[in-house]
Amino acid sequence: MKLLFASDSFKGSLTSRQIVAILTETAKQIFPSCQCTGISVADGGEGTVEAVVQAMNGQIQTIDAHGPFMEPVSCSYGVFHGDHAVIEMAAASGLPMVPEEKRNPLHTTTYGTGEMIRDALDRGYRKIAIAIGGSATNDGGMGAMVALGIRFLDKEGNLLAGFGSDLENVKSIDLSALHPAVKETEFTVMCDVTNPLTGPDGATYTFGKQKGGTAEILSQLEKGMENYAFRLKELTGIDVNQIKGTGAAGGLGAALKVFLHADMKSGIDTVLDLIEFDSMLEGVDLVITGEGRMDWQSAFGKVPSGIGMRCRAKNIPAIAIVGGMGDGAEQLYDFGIESIVTTVSGIMSIEEAMERAEELYRNAAERTFRMLRAGKCLGQTEKGEEIR
Repeated sequence: MKLLFASDSFKGSLTSRQIVAILTETAKQIFPSCQCTGISVADGGEGTVEAVVQAMNGQIQTIDAHGPFMEPVSCSYGVFHGDHAVIEMAAASGLPMVPEEKRNPLHTTTYGTGEMIRDALDRGYRKIAIAIGGSATNDGGMGAMVALGIRFLDKEGNLLAGFGSDLENVKSIDLSALHPAVKETEFTVMCDVTNPLTGPDGATYTFGKQKGGTAEILSQLEKGMENYAFRLKELTGIDVNQIKGTGAAGGLGAALKVFLHADMKSGIDTVLDLIEFDSMLEGVDLVITGEGRMDWQSAFGKVPSGIGMRCRAKNIPAIAIVGGMGDGAEQLYDFGIESIVTTVSGIMSIEEAMERAEELYRNAAERTFRMLRAGKCLGQTEKGEEIR
């Protein structure tokens, strides 16, 4: 029997790598002759670079760049296969980098994200995937584009630095100094939100408050975004509000789409393509996946649903071991997940479950493999075959 383990991490308690180790050890106890393969997986959010680098035996590239306030920071991205790079924008422009008391999207920029892209281009990487979740910014991606050579000018011809406050002042855009390697590069954006750039469901009003935006700040930013969207259409003919996901990461999605001609894809599908997951399924009898908490949202761009659909396409059963089940978790049965097993085995607080995460996961894994052995017995007893 050949088993493949591909679970998301349990945030704050178990890494994907720890989960693979527990599953492998437990599977061998119940099925001594089984073959086990395990990989780290993420859905395009936190941990994506680490998961892809581990799965593809890649490397981490660390550079000096700038954070959300243009402060000096050290940040990293992943590289593999000689021409692939995978970048998490949150590594340079993420919300956790900004203390709550200092959050103000008028004063943050994606410039550091652009520096990571520029560094990858300078090093010759021509297939670049960018995860754009967790931003501290609402600059429309201007900062990142400034780092790549685009010049945003106000009505007097002055250069704009690319902060959120600059959106309302954009009068013209000069693309002449855009990094020359952009036209040779295939960009993919990992994005699971469908928000447009402006409007009540746009970048500013949907995500701006959590980034420190007050009602007054959000009003100013929205006016700026409307101006920015107008200038983009004026320059390229593209109405970004007609493209899903352009409001992601404070409008970074719009800049990547318009200026870099990026392909916007589901985060989990992008990760599974990057790690060549479909080829890993060859000859596999069963896949075990999972996440910390499964509910109805898990059906939309999360690891278990992505894994489950790939398995279903190849008629391979998949089981999810999860920390807990919430409302609508059963929807995953429509996404290739055959069964859901919870690690929590009794009444306990979240704190206790987190403290006992490894013990509880090991117990759930054993229950899962014992049930699989029982099921295998049902199919083989009449044949008189040995159960292994």
